[in-house]
Amino acid sequence: MKKTLLTAFIGASALSLHAQTYDFAVSLPDYQGDASSSVSYGGQIARHALHNSLKKASKSGDLALMESYFSSKAEGLSILDPVSKKGFAIKQSSIDELSKGKDLKSSAYPGTITGWPGNLTGPEVLQQMVTNAANTKGGYDPVNGYDYTQLISKFTMGAVFYNKAVNDYLDEKLEADVKPNDKPYSKGAPYTGKEHVWDEAFGYFGAPINGLELTPKEVVQIVKLNPDYFAKADANKDGVVDLKTEMAFAHAYYAASIDASGKTDYFHTILQAFYDGRSVIQDAKGKVLSAAQREELKSYAKVIGVAWQQVIAEAAFKYAGSVYADLEKIAIIEESNGDVKKAYRNYVKHWGELKGFALSLQAAGRDLGRTQSQLDRLIGFSPVLFGNAQVVAANSKGEFTQSESVTMQEYKLNMLKVQNLLSSHFALTAKLNDRTGGMDDVLEQLKSGPSAEND
Repeated sequence: MKKTLLTAFIGASALSLHAQTYDFAVSLPDYQGDASSSVSYGGQIARHALHNSLKKASKSGDLALMESYFSSKAEGLSILDPVSKKGFAIKQSSIDELSKGKDLKSSAYPGTITGWPGNLTGPEVLQQMVTNAANTKGGYDPVNGYDYTQLISKFTMGAVFYNKAVNDYLDEKLEADVKPNDKPYSKGAPYTGKEHVWDEAFGYFGAPINGLELTPKEVVQIVKLNPDYFAKADANKDGVVDLKTEMAFAHAYYAASIDASGKTDYFHTILQAFYDGRSVIQDAKGKVLSAAQREELKSYAKVIGVAWQQVIAEAAFKYAGSVYADLEKIAIIEESNGDVKKAYRNYVKHWGELKGFALSLQAAGRDLGRTQSQLDRLIGFSPVLFGNAQVVAANSKGEFTQSESVTMQEYKLNMLKVQNLLSSHFALTAKLNDRTGGMDDVLEQLKSGPSAEND
């Protein structure tokens, strides 16, 4: 979708934000059950809770604990995050209360991830990260420059949530011969095939059903479990926040956090398209969607896919700026013979966030062409380490090999090139933490040295 079309949609959707809650009545004319709502996406929220809990567990050094939230589908798992706190009560405390038999690994993007060493598939990359995290203290590997907590979290969001939504539910499953709208999704279900397909994509975005009534700031504070915003979170006023309907997760949170800058409206744009698309299905009243209705549905799916991709790219842009700032700080500390331990830890953390989001951009079966190879080369398999080395390969055991690389000063230039590349290819607007104005200064510092770009 061209930037102008998405911009026009954002402007139009902003005018229609009025008490639209993502909840729809049963439309199947022959339904005999007691359900009044046709909306169901408990499995997707269960995976959000698994992701949040895995992120928490990644610092434990306990592989069995991590695997239980990553691949086990075990019953009886407690939700590690989010959990109730004073002034902010959460309704559910176990994964089974959301949905049973779910995991993260089996839903990850099955294609090859070129930006990670070893030529591995999405599930294999995540498995390696989980396994390696168990061999670290607090999920942190200072030798290779990996913050596994950040890498696992950010790439899981892309390889599972983003991939399944835009590459499956909002793509192949919108075709006429897949999950038809004149039949229940499964025997006895109160929802049609197309209703459930659309709802599952909505669930993976991770927004509360009343998100169109919330400001970006309110969404961010709800995710932070701020007691001052509990009343906003508890939409049905039952005294607890229901993770299925009243909490925000993953990319919905990042969309809201970017929008809080006042420069964008990704969160509401995506929600409005989900709501309007679901309304198209609802209006069919349990009958087969016409060609015109399916085309309209696909247009909303396209808006969602473009804006969702931009959210991920905006996040990568932001953290490329953080990496740049960290490298500046490290250089200043080194010049004064100070202790760089804390600055280096922040550098590794921010690089993990950058890399996780950058890997996510290729985890939806969408060919980014030369942009993807440029991102891979500019960011590398690891941050530039002390001694001007980077990870260049991994063996079958997940053990990494390092080799001589560019200097940290040259790597700063890479981060500016990453920001320029993301901004131009994805038509970014917010561009938080923009450091590109310092490119001339970096080039002056490098003087006539070799270029840091390796393509």
